[in-house]
Amino acid sequence: MILTDSVLEALLNALPQVRPQIYFKSSLTALSHAMEDQVLAGHDRPLVIASFQRERFYRQEAHRYLRIASRTDQVYVLAAPETDFTNRSEHYETIAFEPEDGLSQEWHLVVMSEQYASCLICRERDLTTENQSAPPLHVDQSRRFEGIWTFDRDIVLKAAEILLHRILQYRPELQTKIAPVLDQMATGMVSKLNQVDPAPFADRLVTYLQAGQYKLAKAYRSIAEKERKERLVNSITSAVRRSLNPTEILNVAAEELGKVLGAERCLIYRCKSTDLSATLSHEYLTESMPSLVGHVWTLQGNPLFEEVAQRQEAVFIEDTQTDPRFSMIKDGDRTLQALTLDWNIRSWLMVPVLHQNQVLGMVELHYWGATPHVLERDEVEMVEAIATQIGVALIQAESFANLEDLNQQLEALDRTRSNLIAITGHELRTPLSTIQVCLESLASEPDMSPDLRQVMLNSALVDGERMRKLIQDFLTLSRLESGRVEWRFEPLPLWECVDLALSSLQTRRMTTNLPQIVTQLSTELPLVQVDGEWLVEVLTKLLDNACKFTDATGRVTIRAQRSGDTMLEVMISDTGRGIEENRLETVFDRFYQEEGALRRTTGGTGLGLAICRQIITNWGGKIWAESSGKDLGSEFHFTIPIVATGETKRTAQRKRTSRSRD
Repeated sequence: MILTDSVLEALLNALPQVRPQIYFKSSLTALSHAMEDQVLAGHDRPLVIASFQRERFYRQEAHRYLRIASRTDQVYVLAAPETDFTNRSEHYETIAFEPEDGLSQEWHLVVMSEQYASCLICRERDLTTENQSAPPLHVDQSRRFEGIWTFDRDIVLKAAEILLHRILQYRPELQTKIAPVLDQMATGMVSKLNQVDPAPFADRLVTYLQAGQYKLAKAYRSIAEKERKERLVNSITSAVRRSLNPTEILNVAAEELGKVLGAERCLIYRCKSTDLSATLSHEYLTESMPSLVGHVWTLQGNPLFEEVAQRQEAVFIEDTQTDPRFSMIKDGDRTLQALTLDWNIRSWLMVPVLHQNQVLGMVELHYWGATPHVLERDEVEMVEAIATQIGVALIQAESFANLEDLNQQLEALDRTRSNLIAITGHELRTPLSTIQVCLESLASEPDMSPDLRQVMLNSALVDGERMRKLIQDFLTLSRLESGRVEWRFEPLPLWECVDLALSSLQTRRMTTNLPQIVTQLSTELPLVQVDGEWLVEVLTKLLDNACKFTDATGRVTIRAQRSGDTMLEVMISDTGRGIEENRLETVFDRFYQEEGALRRTTGGTGLGLAICRQIITNWGGKIWAESSGKDLGSEFHFTIPIVATGETKRTAQRKRTSRSRD
């Protein structure tokens, strides 16, 4: 049976002068307990009717109603069943109604005896339709009821009458038990006196108020602590986020954390979970503490670090002098327990700096004193929150640095593209135009003199060779950059490679006047371990470059000297045009040309020095340029490995002779 009628509405219709009020759920609990305590404290046999919305709410009070049933046989409990609640007549009468029944939204308690009467008739309000924009609260905080709580005997009698008739509709078999009570209320035989003892109500309300104040104070403390934590995290985060320099970020974070948490020392260092050690470089400390900046902190084999890295959460050692792990952990030849005395560390907090479950670094707080320092859980959580922000800031700083590098690379690629278009357009179009003119002239003028015909053929051959060299340079650089070159290293004397380069240079520039070329190579120079063909290529391009920008009256010098135990430094200097200081590195870029692509007087593709750098770098050497400025000459240096086995020049000569015979 489902009855959708509301008991509260029936009562208000019967007594229109009564006005309902709004009650919170916690208030109704306190009032209900006070009414129940009134029954337990009395000596008469009252009528008690309690209607719970759900069986689970009744279960919380079931023990109290067993005690009430020991004082009176007129106890009726109503609830919507959820497990085994059903109609019974045991210690007291239980009445089950359907979950869709109107009583499932109401909370009732009626207590009536000859000496006192009170009732609580309420219906729960649906807040979801009243204020949908309000933030969600805990279920007990948000539940509100509209209804009546009164000691007025007339109202109590009417409420009891409505509820008893409702009970008879659910359980007609209780007619013989309920009818005498209804008859007594109808004939007015119930006393009009209402001697309510206010003590239980006062005690319950005071307890409720005290509990509410305690909860409120606790909530205020929690809110204040969270506000303090958020303020500190925001202030430190703001300080950290003001910079995109990782060093500055870590220095600021260490100082702010150390000050806020009152630590004698705060360390922040970069590391990964797989690192063997880390160098301490970012530190905040008080005047009494020794600095650990520059100290190398062992990580692998350190159970404390490994525990933090594996669990990816903070570890706090309240007393390093009594923790057994510190007597086993070693840093070098000494135990960590001994080192903590030297470093003044009594309490130690380690918090990992994480990003996407990857360890980026570590935050450490050190405390020193006669007694161990105690850190609250919320303080540790605050350090963890700041460590997370440090991780984000570091990733952003690295991303910004990477973005700048990518921008520079894109700009370089754009310059390369522009230079490639300009150079290939000029270097290909000019010789092609010459070849086309020569061939057209030869084809259209059969009566051309043999001398002029030879001139035309020579011009076409020269420009064809120019195009071949351009294409060859493109292919060479491509092979070097892609790592597709197979090196054939062998011990060689430098002077032989220089002689071959000079011969190649003179062959290329037979029609031009070369500057004076001076070779100053000691006979005591060690053999070099290189690929001879490619070394000749490097020397030829550097010499060609020097001669190209040096007048015929100038001078080019070739020198060499040892550079350490494993390298030989070769220097090619000239008295020519020189290089501006801001272009000493740029000259090694691909397609770089000192005069610009479209107004050159010297020709070339701008790939020669880029090829030289690729070759020397692949051998483990370095190449660089020096110059005092414009028109003051220049000097190119490069280093190449020397023979480590002490092979003689004769051995090298034998190998080359044998190879030539093959």
